[in-house]
Amino acid sequence: MKKIALVLITLSLMACGTTKTAAPVKPKKVMKGDWVLNSITYSEAGEYNVTLLNDESKACFEGSTWNFVTNNNKGSYTINGADCSVGKRDFIFTIDKIDEQSGLYDFLIKPTDAKGKSATNQGFRLHLASFSETEMSWDQTVSVDNKPFVISMHFSKM
Repeated sequence: MKKIALVLITLSLMACGTTKTAAPVKPKKVMKGDWVLNSITYSEAGEYNVTLLNDESKACFEGSTWNFVTNNNKGSYTINGADCSVGKRDFIFTIDKIDEQSGLYDFLIKPTDAKGKSATNQGFRLHLASFSETEMSWDQTVSVDNKPFVISMHFSKM
């Protein structure tokens, strides 16, 4: 009887100790805190006059600092570049999981004032293309000459 009990205990411990697939990293947990927008790339080669988030040019956004407060879905980014309209901009954001299998996410950024009110109620749909504890990339797909054109923004954690 002791041998049967020992075997059952051993089997139950083995069942508890089996490896499990790790849950995907939650974007809110990853995004929380301070980030720097290191670079912006395009899906097509060439020079483009792009205004991001209806705000500033690529040159002004590169090097900007971003802060995400995930418990209330608010954030801000600060433009610091020369020849740019410098300063802090506020926004609210939402994150939507678009594919259970792949774990891919889309999110919406809506510019606001410091109190969270939007003057235009306009938002920007972005795709969280990749993310880790220290890096993340966003893609925004727009149309250029009736063809998809992807703007990719690459961040690192500060």
